[in-house]
Amino acid sequence: MDRVDPVDRLHHRHAGDGWVECAQGHRHWGRFGAAGLLLARRDGSGDVDAVVLQHRALWSDQGGTWAFPGGALSPGEPAEQGALREAAEEAGVPPGAVRVLGASVVDHGGWTYTTVLAEALTDLEPAATDAESVEVAWVDLDDVERRSLLPAFGEAWPHLRRLLEGRPDPSDASGPAAPTVT
Repeated sequence: MDRVDPVDRLHHRHAGDGWVECAQGHRHWGRFGAAGLLLARRDGSGDVDAVVLQHRALWSDQGGTWAFPGGALSPGEPAEQGALREAAEEAGVPPGAVRVLGASVVDHGGWTYTTVLAEALTDLEPAATDAESVEVAWVDLDDVERRSLLPAFGEAWPHLRRLLEGRPDPSDASGPAAPTVT
């Protein structure tokens, strides 16, 4: 009988895993693109008060930083499905416990990252459920920028926060480099 390394089981490897170079010359994880779930929680008045963030494992690319659960898409996997799968694998978020609100896509030419925006439908408690997470927690909106953020998430956070809060984003008119909502 073949022995399976327990660490391999915790990494949820699939055919989309791997590095690619985009048309801009950047190296990205996800042979078929990548996606993640930015899950919001609403307070009693209906305002977004927190989001689920993942403290990334030190061994991972840009490890030790905070972002939302996400990763490589499988071949042919829609971004929304991939984001929900990644959030379930890495943060224990049941796909049926969220409502998808929309998506923001960054296209680097030959590689895309889709942030799926969603809200929790139940009182769920996310948790680190695989080796890619040191910690997973609800983080108050005003505390997000106080964390050591994954650089790409840090750059996108003001835009993504405005989308979650339903506020217009002046950067949407800045041209093709700005993320678009689908």
